[in-house]
Amino acid sequence: MFPIFKKKQKIRGTVVLMSKNALDLNDIKAGPSVIGAFGLARDIVGSVVDGATAFLSRSVGFQLISATKTDRMGNGFVGDQFFLEKRIPLLPTLAARQDAFNIYFEWDNDFGVPGAFYIKNYMQAEFYLVSLTLDDIPGHDSITFLCNSWVYNAKQYRKDRIFFANKPYLPNEMPQALVNYRDQELDTLRGDGKGKREEWDRVYDYDVYNDLGDPDKSRGLARPILGGSKKFPYPRRGRTGRKTTKTDSASERPAPDTTYVPRDEVFGHLKQADFLGFGLKGLNQNVVPQFRNFFDFDKEFDSFEEVRCIFEGGIKLPTDLISAISPIAVVKELFRTDGEQFLKFPTPHVIQVDKSAWMTDEEFAREMIAGVNPCVIQRLKEFPPQSKLDPNVYGDQTSTITKEHLEINLDGLSVEKAIQDERLFILDYHDAFLPYLKVINKPVPKSYATRTILFLKDDGTLKPLAIELSLSHPDGEKFGAVSKVMLPPDEPSGVKKTIWQLTKAYVVVNDACYHQLMSHWLNTHCAIEPFIIATNRCLSVVHPIHKLLQPHYRDTMNINALARSSLISAGGIIEQAFLPGEYAVEMSSAVYKDWVFPDQALPADLIKRGLAVEDPSAPHGLRLVIKDYPYAVDGLEVWDAIKTWVKDYVILYYKTDAEIQRDPELQEFWKEAVEIGHGDHKNKPWWPKMNSIDELVESCSIIIWLASAFHAAVNFGQYPYGGLILNRPTMTRRLLPEKGTKEYDEMEKNDQKAYLKTITPKTEALIDLTVIEILSRHASDEVYLGTRENKDWTSDERAITAFKRFGNKMAEIEEKIERKNKDPDLLNRLGPAKVPYTLLCATSKEGLTNRGIPNSVSI
Repeated sequence: MFPIFKKKQKIRGTVVLMSKNALDLNDIKAGPSVIGAFGLARDIVGSVVDGATAFLSRSVGFQLISATKTDRMGNGFVGDQFFLEKRIPLLPTLAARQDAFNIYFEWDNDFGVPGAFYIKNYMQAEFYLVSLTLDDIPGHDSITFLCNSWVYNAKQYRKDRIFFANKPYLPNEMPQALVNYRDQELDTLRGDGKGKREEWDRVYDYDVYNDLGDPDKSRGLARPILGGSKKFPYPRRGRTGRKTTKTDSASERPAPDTTYVPRDEVFGHLKQADFLGFGLKGLNQNVVPQFRNFFDFDKEFDSFEEVRCIFEGGIKLPTDLISAISPIAVVKELFRTDGEQFLKFPTPHVIQVDKSAWMTDEEFAREMIAGVNPCVIQRLKEFPPQSKLDPNVYGDQTSTITKEHLEINLDGLSVEKAIQDERLFILDYHDAFLPYLKVINKPVPKSYATRTILFLKDDGTLKPLAIELSLSHPDGEKFGAVSKVMLPPDEPSGVKKTIWQLTKAYVVVNDACYHQLMSHWLNTHCAIEPFIIATNRCLSVVHPIHKLLQPHYRDTMNINALARSSLISAGGIIEQAFLPGEYAVEMSSAVYKDWVFPDQALPADLIKRGLAVEDPSAPHGLRLVIKDYPYAVDGLEVWDAIKTWVKDYVILYYKTDAEIQRDPELQEFWKEAVEIGHGDHKNKPWWPKMNSIDELVESCSIIIWLASAFHAAVNFGQYPYGGLILNRPTMTRRLLPEKGTKEYDEMEKNDQKAYLKTITPKTEALIDLTVIEILSRHASDEVYLGTRENKDWTSDERAITAFKRFGNKMAEIEEKIERKNKDPDLLNRLGPAKVPYTLLCATSKEGLTNRGIPNSVSI
């Protein structure tokens, strides 16, 4: 302890925090069963009624730590303990549910400048510590400690909780008095890799996806372990340390209530993540069984009008079903407010202007470049399209589409000329789905693997030329596929048009499943988590790169844990509502085999897919093959803004490549992220070596891009486009009717009935709509790209100035997007459905907006 002060004087501090009970769960009105499931309504012995007064007296103690004066061991002096005093009734900077308190420390010149502090909570209840600001240090500016951390009773911690001032330091620049404290805090966050994690723990560690199944409950709920094997490679998730199942010692038991994530990954404010958690759990446990009891099993909608009725009038439900599900917040919001017992969903954007535009070939094609999954289409470079599947296992999988199929609609061009002129494109899901069709199509054949070839017209729009539908060969996979090629109808109505509409539905189902499992889950949520773990284990909170990346990690581990327990788990919502069923997440493992980190950068992705060509004279150094490609056009603007910001920031702290190489924390961060977090790809030659400023800038830009803009592009359009199940069905239930069958005759008589009997049935459609309606919403406290939650995130004015430039650039991009959407020559900006492409506009209002780029994968 620091000896008795000389010439004592008091310095004043302001502490901002939120008490546990100030986070009032009444705001989301979740039912008791749902709250109980998450353990958020438990009674805590000793918890207090008034959160604002609970912290007075001697309940929370602080000790300053000097950054400039050391004890005999070389560590910064630790001052005496002082406690919170008077509550500050009005403070303009306070956010909702926050309280501010005065605290006074005794100080003199011999103590030096504070650079950290210890805190001890002597109450039984935890609280959320936002910040400490010291204002009156003679000869120094104010010092801010930005904390944003849950603080539990001191007895729960092996080492005292410590927080550092917001000044960034590379490891070799850290004040010597604070070096050991920095190292000890990282050691705490790494943990020892043993035992079950408790809710107050702050330990970050890695594990494989061995908790998706529940083999003890049923053999049918067993699922393969993803990660750690050549057969099922996968990114790592956060370790929980739960016990293994009795049936399989390598699998972890499902969480009985909450799934552990480091406590600070569950933020202190009431956020969409909390709402989502209640909603998904309640949906899976309460709503789905009730829906299945009420609606006939496998029952479809009767007509397109009945589908639209769920937006325009609602579905009348019986009283007992209403009473069972209405306490659940996400469902409660869907009830009409006129007292009638109707379940009513918001009208999706895709039919807000035109109710039938979704059926057109133009809108079908336009959504491949401006819809919710605009990152899969490729330029066709060879004909016929080839497969990358192993021919020794799957035989010859070359496409059966011929030149004759295409040239009748190529406006007089040959296939060779169209390829040479960069006017042929392909949406290819053949290899992703073909290996799984034999199990997906049991016991009843119901779907295909698809290839769709499209032509770039003179007006800059795309039109489909042919769709190939493939099935596994009945004699075995080694005999190749059984395929048929479908062409656009030559008549505006009749059975040919119906067959073509059904054919497009098989493509959309492939696309919807690939989007949800690969583009959305794997490439954002799943791929980012290893970087979150590595950052917190290896980069101190005062490391400049930690400060750069941390906002883009907000809530992701929490959301992912919720997904593992309700969305992607065995028997979960994805398995119930999407075509692959129990093989859904396993399919994403197959796709991860070809995942390449550098290709996640938008320019590299566009070049790889043949949608862009390097051209120094073109904007962003790329010539887009489809000039009016809204995702790519807007995305490149955002990508460049991100990369410029990252470079401006990084060069403030690293002047040479050698400094990158000599940074032990940075090198350990990258080593762990590559060799453990994405360990199944650790030996791949494409990983950046992290030996240069350029490699650091590119890698950080990719992480930020994936967590923010890319996630926004593939997430917030889910309900605007997929809310109409007719437009984006998630499953098919039968193959195309063959001529001469009862199903074919029915299709000739009633095209709508044939379509509805093929696609997602009513119960699964309502489940899907409820989920994507939640996922597509913005929270009231969302923090968008180009903004920070707290202005005091760093004390470095140079970084703050650079960040302001970034924020201004994002605002400029948003204005530019709005102008493009009004340009009548850019037909893909609106399309036949008149849905403007706004998914990469940075800001948004609360709710369902089809726009907005949050900083992180927070939903």
